[in-house]
Amino acid sequence: MQKMGEAGRPLISVIVPVYNIIKYLERCVRSVMAQTYENLEILLVDDGSTDGTGELCDRLAAGDGRIRVFHKENGGSSSARNLGISQARGEYLGFVDSDDYVSPDMYESLYEGICRYQVKAAQVGRDEIDAQGNPLPNICEPPAQPVCCGSEEFLRELLLHRGDCSFCTKLLHRELFEEERFPEGRLNEDFYLLVRMLPRMGRILSLPGQKYHVFYRIGSNSRKADRESFSRVYWDCVQNADMVSELVGREYPALKETALRFGVFQRIQYLLHIPISRMRRDNGDYRSVVGWLRRMWPRAMGNPILTLRDKTYHTILALAPASARKIHYFLRKML
Repeated sequence: MQKMGEAGRPLISVIVPVYNIIKYLERCVRSVMAQTYENLEILLVDDGSTDGTGELCDRLAAGDGRIRVFHKENGGSSSARNLGISQARGEYLGFVDSDDYVSPDMYESLYEGICRYQVKAAQVGRDEIDAQGNPLPNICEPPAQPVCCGSEEFLRELLLHRGDCSFCTKLLHRELFEEERFPEGRLNEDFYLLVRMLPRMGRILSLPGQKYHVFYRIGSNSRKADRESFSRVYWDCVQNADMVSELVGREYPALKETALRFGVFQRIQYLLHIPISRMRRDNGDYRSVVGWLRRMWPRAMGNPILTLRDKTYHTILALAPASARKIHYFLRKML
């Protein structure tokens, strides 16, 4: 199933979920075709496109034998990625979002790093560009030198919002996907799956440089801006915090306070971003968030990682969340 080439180099499968992206898809695919690591296959998973993107996938495949195309009913990015995983022939898997693109040596660098440091997963840095071509602030700062850390240290960085949970910046051994797949019907799916993989991943390598290029296009699958999507994003963040708390209790007890800080932070973000109209007693998600903040207030006030600002937000949002949110909205409009 796994093909060897380039003097014994293993096959890398690059999975690209595709949906109504006809304007940007060719740039994405050609950046993968141009990789200096040649023993790779490109899996384009058309997730029910209606704008001619599916036909473009077929045309690109006709020009390069490394491209395989799969057409399916619309089911979301996780569903498309999961289909790609099931069809991949490579020993290593990578993922690229269809509106982004990658540097020519990205997979070469990742594979060489994996071999040198004997790890199952490696990542590179990323930059972000807006629709007008302007650079955006870095989400994560890449290291100046290669850094190889254990899963507990990597999880700590994620929980402190300093790490990179994106699968698009990574190359991973396929055995990491044997037990789980991307959760379908959820947002923040990269964080969910990566955290659950960490106990089996062992060490992970972070390489310097920014070789993955994010094109920040409002309306893309991963960057939708409507109010309902915002609500779903932040509720999924709360659920991820609960998942992390359970995982830390079982696998990483030394991160207990870090996980508590993460749970507080995610719930503060939920209350600061959902529409004020949804802050009602008949909203079960909202009630559960407020109830958790009230129950955990004594522990949070003694948490050494939470900042004074975090503790202040925790206090006022636990006491009077709707009123505090209105004041917060007013102050943001004034400043």
